[in-house]
Amino acid sequence: MSIDKIRKRLTGGFRPFVLRTSDGREFPVPHPEFFAVGKSDVAVVDKTGDINVLEALHIVSIKTPKARNAAATRH
Repeated sequence: MSIDKIRKRLTGGFRPFVLRTSDGREFPVPHPEFFAVGKSDVAVVDKTGDINVLEALHIVSIKTPKARNAAATRH
């Protein structure tokens, strides 16, 4: 995936997304502060505070998680 497509994801109002890599791993990006874009790679901070540096070449998709239905989370 091109780094420009990834950058576009951060403009025009941020919405959380998930990056999927060529090896099947997924990296949620819940807020722009958890994400940085470099010249040919990106960095994602995970829930534990670890920084994952990913080459854009290995990012195969960006998806937006479906919004949770408030009624479905109530029991």
